[in-house]
Parts: sequence; C-alpha cells; structure tokens
Amino acid sequence: MAVTAAQVKELREKTGAGMMDCKNALAESDGDMEKAIDWLREKGIAKSIKKASRIAAEGLSKIVIDGDKACIVEINSETDFVAKNEQFLKLLEDTARTILAASPASNDEALALPINGHTLNDEFINATATIGEKIVLRRFAVVSKNSDELFGDYSHMGGAKTALVVMKGGNADLAHYMAMQVASMSPSYVSANDMPADVVEHERKVQTEIVKNDEKFAGKPENVINGAIEGKVSKALKDMCLVDQEYFLDTAKKVSAVLKENNAEVVCFVRYAVGEGIEKREENFAEEVAKQMNA
Repeated sequence: MAVTAAQVKELREKTGAGMMDCKNALAESDGDMEKAIDWLREKGIAKSIKKASRIAAEGLSKIVIDGDKACIVEINSETDFVAKNEQFLKLLEDTARTILAASPASNDEALALPINGHTLNDEFINATATIGEKIVLRRFAVVSKNSDELFGDYSHMGGAKTALVVMKGGNADLAHYMAMQVASMSPSYVSANDMPADVVEHERKVQTEIVKNDEKFAGKPENVINGAIEGKVSKALKDMCLVDQEYFLDTAKKVSAVLKENNAEVVCFVRYAVGEGIEKREENFAEEVAKQMNA
C-alpha cells in the first residue's frame, strides 16, 4: 500500500527514527503503525519509543470520593481555554458526582442519567451550545473498595493528569504518594501478576528480534542469546509495573520495598492523562486567520 507523508511524520515523532527508515518500516508493515514501530525496534533503528500515546485533545479529568466509592472522569474540549470556564468546571463536577451515584456501565448509560430535570447528555449539549466548543464525555471509571482499604488520589495541574489508587494497609499519606507515583511514572499494571500473557509474548518477540539483529550476539551460544533475550524482556516489562518502579520520593528504593516497609499493597489503580491517545487536528494558524478575514 502507498505510505503517506502524514504516516511517516507520525512514526518519526513516536520513534525518533529517520524519514527513510520510517517509510521503509511502514512499507514493510503495510501501513500498520504498531507493526512499523516493532519493525524499527527489531532492527535497532528506533531511538526512543514513547510509552504514552501523544496527548492531543484538551479538557480536564476529576476524581470524587464518597465513602467506599470513587469516580474518575475525563471530559474533553477543543481548546485548553475551556478548561478554565466556570460552566465547564461545573459540568465536570456534576458529571463525576452523577456517575458516582449511579455507577453506569457505559458512556451511553451515563449520558442517559437524570440531572436537573433532564439528562446528562442534555447538559453536554447545552455546554457545547453556550461555550461554543464541542464538549464530550470521554471516559470514566467507578471504583469500589473494602472498608479496610484506602483510597489515594492525586490531580496534577488541575486535572491534566489524575490517578486513583486502592491500597490495603499503610496510611492515607502513603496512599496519596502511590497515586502521585502512578500519575507521574505511568505504570500499566500493579505487578507482573496482572500482566496479560499476550503482552509478555509480544515483548519477547520484539526483544528476540532486537538480539538477532545485534552484531555483538553473532555466533554466540544459544544459552547466551536466550539469556540476553530474557534479560531484555524482564527489564522492559518491569518499567510497566508499579511495584518494580523506582519510588519517586526515594529513587534508591523500589515501590515494592516502600509498600513492604509499611505493610501495604496496592490493590488496583486508574490513571488518566487528558487527551491521551486522541489525534489532534493540526491547523495552520495563518491560514485560519486568512480564512476568517475572507469569510
């Protein structure tokens, strides 16, 4: 299939690889972005794979807690200016509390919930009409805990990033610090025990190809090559696990050690970074102004 300039640009931004390398990777992968990233990694070309998707949309996320239940929600807008709008902030608060009270199973169910004599969806329609930007409910999670567990929550820059943690043992301060750890270090899982088998196998495949393409392993015994592969797989997977990360308040310790010292364990967590994974429309500001002047 034909590879577009936009695809090459996106792959370059995600990997740091050269233009021709990105073009070749996309051609070899039939335009599949994830396969192209793997191809570059396997060839040792990719310089830096960004762990998180590019953050493009605007808006805010918020956490509300009531007893043993909590809700984390993200609402998106077209510009960051809207995130300072009082109507937008009230909509964010009302949405989180309405969802917390009802525990809907999907966005559609959430938007159908009653509020102020109509539905939550009507609130979003009204906000869009009044503010002049498209306002949407992107995602939410309702989390419950046992009475002997703690919630830890953290909001960065007013809601650009939020993290909600359920912790057993320890204390409220540690639960808050764990939420800060999750927000800042972006783990995908609590521990390797929570990691799906297909994630492990995918990483093993990538690291196997990396080792095969590394000249320093040429002619090495099979046990040496296998050891190198497993070592690389282990390191890559640890970065995804909360308990294996360096603790942000004391990098000499792992999170697992800090939890053990406090007789605590993280049961689960939810982390939102606003706009993560959403492709933002690119516009030329000068062209936009010219269009407005000629309208």
